[in-house]
Amino acid sequence: MRFVDTNVLLYAVSTAAAEAPKRRTARGILEGEDLALSVQVLQEFYCQATRPSRTGRLTHQDASALVESWMRFPAQETTASLLLAALESCRRHRLSYWDAAVIEAARLMGCRTLLSEDLADGRVYRGVKVENPFR
Repeated sequence: MRFVDTNVLLYAVSTAAAEAPKRRTARGILEGEDLALSVQVLQEFYCQATRPSRTGRLTHQDASALVESWMRFPAQETTASLLLAALESCRRHRLSYWDAAVIEAARLMGCRTLLSEDLADGRVYRGVKVENPFR
């Protein structure tokens, strides 16, 4: 399975003309059946997609409906063991907690690939390789 980071979800709903190629890529990714994500990723999506300062912001109803639709993919819950693993990854790789938690969620889900533009493309963290689908 491939793990989807928040930026893939956000590009899928972007209305910005400059992001049209990324929107097409993100929507294509989300048509896959081999995807996983985490509750954290869904929370981040909702918060960013409904942010008042966001161009093309979504309503609560629209963002909630998308979150529910993406629950068709396996979703890693936030647990105490995930928290501890993320803290260790923060220390080991000098990452923000949020990036480390995404990596550890992907690892716990058994994903070998993390689709994200937020981390170094090609870098491997504890068996999870980052792939930037937008490059």
